[in-house]
Amino acid sequence: MALKIAAQSRPEVILLDVMMPGLDGFETCRRLKADEGTRSIPVIFITAQHEMPSLVEGFPAGGVDYVTKPFQAEEVLARVETHLRIAPSTRALLEKNQALEAEDALQTADGQLSLLSKREAERWGVEGFIGRSKTLERVLQDVRKLQQAGTISVLITGESGTGKELIARAIHFGGPRSKGPFLPVNCSAIPKELAESLLFGHVRGAFSGANTDQKGYFELAHGGTLFLDEIGEMPVALQPKLLRVLEDGSFLPVGATKEKRVDIRVVAASNADFPKKIAAGEFRQDLYFRLGRFTVVAPPLRERAEDIPLLAAHFLKLFATEMGKPVPPMRTDALEALVGHPWPGNVRELKNVIERALIESGGREIRACHLHLMAGPAFPVATLSSASQGSATAGAPSPPAETNDRPLNLEQAELVLIRRALQQADGNVSRAAELLGINRARIYRVLAQTGETGGTT
Repeated sequence: MALKIAAQSRPEVILLDVMMPGLDGFETCRRLKADEGTRSIPVIFITAQHEMPSLVEGFPAGGVDYVTKPFQAEEVLARVETHLRIAPSTRALLEKNQALEAEDALQTADGQLSLLSKREAERWGVEGFIGRSKTLERVLQDVRKLQQAGTISVLITGESGTGKELIARAIHFGGPRSKGPFLPVNCSAIPKELAESLLFGHVRGAFSGANTDQKGYFELAHGGTLFLDEIGEMPVALQPKLLRVLEDGSFLPVGATKEKRVDIRVVAASNADFPKKIAAGEFRQDLYFRLGRFTVVAPPLRERAEDIPLLAAHFLKLFATEMGKPVPPMRTDALEALVGHPWPGNVRELKNVIERALIESGGREIRACHLHLMAGPAFPVATLSSASQGSATAGAPSPPAETNDRPLNLEQAELVLIRRALQQADGNVSRAAELLGINRARIYRVLAQTGETGGTT
């Protein structure tokens, strides 16, 4: 009867007790997964603590998670919310027995390749544009608008690794300036003493060693787009000159007496805290407003978690093809670990994690143990360490203790961090999750594996 009801109503998630009269939970799950109509529904097992060893049957049967009795209502709700959130992205993958074949991701990418020329897409990749999240779609809508507005300056903000240059290239190559040059310049890499000459050019005799006239980046980008990456590092002395170019397209090369005019579009990018820089006198407010006539925010990966399965699929196929291997399947526990990670390094970090996982798995099934998810800025490790050391100064990093009980793997290390976070948060799971940059469900899941409870919520 339950199987028939599930097939007719197709719920978003199923909670399934392991021990039931007649068919047990595992056989029921196997039958759900054998039916095309219910195959993609996430199944969460409910099991008593003494039944835990039998759960090795549960995941091969098709389960995605489990809750142990006795349980708190908040824990069950957290688990259900997690799987409701990731279900749309994982459904297509689970229907193929979790074999992350990247066709879905590649079809999504193909539909978005019109944002870039084929040549540029092949060269620079389309990873930053793979996904179906509303967050990403808003970025793509902004890109499409800017492709048609060929003169307005653009400021792209966002963390490192979020694809700011890819957005800039999409704006250029999808618009009327695509036949002109796209010239990327990293402002943080330009020596201060050469910055003015490199940007605006110089005339012969302007300074010692200037034996010929030299065009600067602004003139070289004429008719196209000048991409000023890390614009927050632009020397303050040059910022008025940059503002002048943005205002009327004119500038004066070093040593020249006659201005030059250029027809360019300036797209700038930075992960800087501009209000802080402006308050400190390190960046001109008028330049900031002029650059940011249209601002695009490149979202961090943690804000578009539903795109992670598609990105993982894309990278799996990419690296498997390079290595001459078939695309391996990915277990649900590995996929959940990817979705639950805060990704301080964003898409670039995910790419590295998938490549290493493929190497460590030997091209076979990707499991959670193959994923090396490193703690980053979202994990206040130093603060948590100091909280557990009575003599340590608050907020200061503590040297690692040379003890025999040092964690031997990532799972143990994660448990240590969670225990410390709970101690710091006086047992409050929500606060501990906030400190670690993860969701509550992940804490409950880790603690359940050891039979511990999570304190208050």
